[in-house]
Amino acid sequence: MSTPPADLPSESIDPKLLEILVCPLTKGPLEYDAERQELISRAAKLAYPIRDGIPIMLPEEARRLD
Repeated sequence: MSTPPADLPSESIDPKLLEILVCPLTKGPLEYDAERQELISRAAKLAYPIRDGIPIMLPEEARRLD
């Protein structure tokens, strides 16, 4: 397993990965919330968790946004 580049913190997500990931429900874009370690789908009103640098793209694992 490779380590992230020096300019990326270990808890960060690869920008290239973020470019290709979409919400599994809406197929829409995701926003990265570095502070909460989540990928946000505004259209689905869900926040997908990132655990150990791995996005968990399962709707049943996502947190609902109000």
